[in-house]
Amino acid sequence: MTITYKEGKSHTNADGLSRWPLDNKDNKFFLVDGLLYHRDKHTSALTVVDRDHISLILQEFHELPYMGHMSEDRTNRRVASTAWWPKWKQELSKYINTCERCQKANRKHGKKYGLLQHIEEPKHPWEAIKMD
Repeated sequence: MTITYKEGKSHTNADGLSRWPLDNKDNKFFLVDGLLYHRDKHTSALTVVDRDHISLILQEFHELPYMGHMSEDRTNRRVASTAWWPKWKQELSKYINTCERCQKANRKHGKKYGLLQHIEEPKHPWEAIKMD
């Protein structure tokens, strides 16, 4: 058996033995018992939510029957401590801002009227001209 050098550009059939192993220290994703988890430097392990369950998770965290519809900040904290998926903060914000029940509860009830004030009677004609 003769070992010969082959330039990388012409080496089209590389195998696993000819490549450096990947460094796993900075891996943010890992599997435990078939569940995918995400971890970054600020959080503990968070369950990765698949696309099919995102709306269910958002509904579950925002519309808790025993707590009512929570604010965006409170819902954000609850999701951040448990689950993760790409762009979850944007999706959470959109979900809460389009929540029909929250919009009805938080809507403005029109412009508030100012206080009625007494108008002093002018002492001379054309001293004060006021219009309504």
